[in-house]
Amino acid sequence: MSLGEFDLIERFFWRPAGQGPRRAVVGNGDDCAILAPAAGMQLAVSTDTLVEGRHFLSTVDPRRLGHKALAVNLSDLAACGAQPLAFTLALTLPRVDEPWLAGFSQGLLALADAHGCELIGGDTTAGPLSIGITVMGEVPAGQALLRSGARAGDDLWVSGWPGLARLSLEAFRGSLAPSLSGDEFDLARLAMECPTPRVGLGLALRGLASAVIDVSDGLLGDLAHLLRRSRVGARLVLDALPVHPVLATRPLPQQHDCLLAGGDDYELVFTAPAAHRTRILALSDALGLPLTRIGAIQAEPGLQLLQGELDAWPDDDAPPREVPNRWTAFDHFKA
Repeated sequence: MSLGEFDLIERFFWRPAGQGPRRAVVGNGDDCAILAPAAGMQLAVSTDTLVEGRHFLSTVDPRRLGHKALAVNLSDLAACGAQPLAFTLALTLPRVDEPWLAGFSQGLLALADAHGCELIGGDTTAGPLSIGITVMGEVPAGQALLRSGARAGDDLWVSGWPGLARLSLEAFRGSLAPSLSGDEFDLARLAMECPTPRVGLGLALRGLASAVIDVSDGLLGDLAHLLRRSRVGARLVLDALPVHPVLATRPLPQQHDCLLAGGDDYELVFTAPAAHRTRILALSDALGLPLTRIGAIQAEPGLQLLQGELDAWPDDDAPPREVPNRWTAFDHFKA
């Protein structure tokens, strides 16, 4: 017999005593969970939904999908400088597929355990496959990282290797010529299906960064959100962008498409005073994570894309050359 709704919750998502983090006063099993943030802490809350065919392919390994479903939410906490606390799961299933549920829950709960984030409730229902997660984190009062703190003269940074997820998507679409090797495809696919939320980086950026946003819809699109909230502009130097060796083998226009408008990277773009450069580079070494300075914030609104030296200015002997912005960010409701 097929499992019923409450049977599948108990089998795949209920954590027995002594298994997994315990962060709630009252957790899974009541009409509401009850949380008590530590003294001096504020709650950071974020929600994301993943829909089959829109956010993930039907062929994705369910373990990786479970990981990604939580990872994209933890990425929002990272951008806020918040420590993960708990999450809820709303899962819509076309049918009860026990092997799929076993893999999905394993991937989901393994990442939750790694970040001390307790599953405290949710909902299951029948319908087209979609996954909705609301995540909660803690941040010391007044210390949350926001999009609105960038100031003229700040440096512009990005973490990790953006662009690989988009490269994987193009490989699935069959649009790459030449195609990726098997090893290259596996690496790019891992970036798309199993992203690493930069929680440790977000926590370490408290007191260093002036503004932060995570990259979900493409570097340029998400950077534009930060600039609007901060009421500033930016100079972004294309030659300064970090290019992973796999992406570096592709034609330059394709590199730029993946880097600037790829999305699904879940890296952090952040700004920080120039006086913090040494500390940020030391943080990069400590985390074993590339942190790359890619431009600067300016008072004049708008985003300038430049080619040339990172610190070159228009009156230098070799001034940077402005590049037209032909890229658009992903939008669910725009063609």
